Amino acid sequence: MGKTSKDKRDIYYRQAKEEGWRARSAFKLMHIDEEFKIFEDVQRAVDLCAAPGSWSQVLSRKLFESRLTDDEKLAVKILAVDLQAMAPIRGVTQLQGDITKESTAEAIIKHFDEDGNQKVQLVVCDGAPDVTGVHEMDEYMQNQLIVSALSIATFVLEPGGKFVAKIFKGRANTLLESQMLTFFQHCEIFKPKSSRPSSIEAFVVCTGFSLPAGYIPQIINPARDDIRELAGKTGSEINRKLLPFIACGDLNGGCDESKMTKMGNFSAEAYSIAYDTMKADLEFPDEFMEEMENMFNGLINGN
Repeated sequence: MGKTSKDKRDIYYRQAKEEGWRARSAFKLMHIDEEFKIFEDVQRAVDLCAAPGSWSQVLSRKLFESRLTDDEKLAVKILAVDLQAMAPIRGVTQLQGDITKESTAEAIIKHFDEDGNQKVQLVVCDGAPDVTGVHEMDEYMQNQLIVSALSIATFVLEPGGKFVAKIFKGRANTLLESQMLTFFQHCEIFKPKSSRPSSIEAFVVCTGFSLPAGYIPQIINPARDDIRELAGKTGSEINRKLLPFIACGDLNGGCDESKMTKMGNFSAEAYSIAYDTMKADLEFPDEFMEEMENMFNGLINGN
């Protein structure tokens, strides 16, 4: 589908064309860097849900092409991950896969593990599911994508590392911030000036990564996994307490109360609205109905 006249009038759309960026979203990452200095002291980075590649282009130009010597360039390692193949980008290695699948997560981990437990300093994710138009459901599905990205980040980020991901602004954002504060010293929700005012998108920017004492990283997909069963597989009491909170916002297992100061009023109401709307939508795909129904029933009933 071609770009509308509104797109073509957009200053960042035109500037992206002039400067050779694959999408105007490149400016969002650059504006995030202007505000938070996320590229500072970064040599190794992962771009999740990377296609069409504009964020990987930014990483290449800022981290790889800016290096002056060949030795400095060799020290830079950038991995771009997406279901779709992309045209090559200098200094960027591509991995084709779905970040919600365990095999893809393991491949990302292995890519950085093979050099002797080498970790990355930055993980970014500009991915989003296909929107349904039901805001509560879209927000929920987006947050589950963030959980998948975060679970990968817990494996590959070094202490003090940074994490940036797209979110949909809504009532669950305070919960999301609290979930992120489980792993990061600082978390802020930021809307860059290049993000259209009419868009519900924003970005969660987290710095100061640190695994809670006793927590063992696990690959999480809330739509696929029995979270309580998954948490028990490690034998870690911390995982049993934290994983249901991180994946579903369930506080019954307990969590670090010192990191819950930003917690807002959040209940299953948003999930109930999305669930009821889904059932009433005659155009909702039949092949997803049963899976989504089971998932929402579990969330609403607290199972």
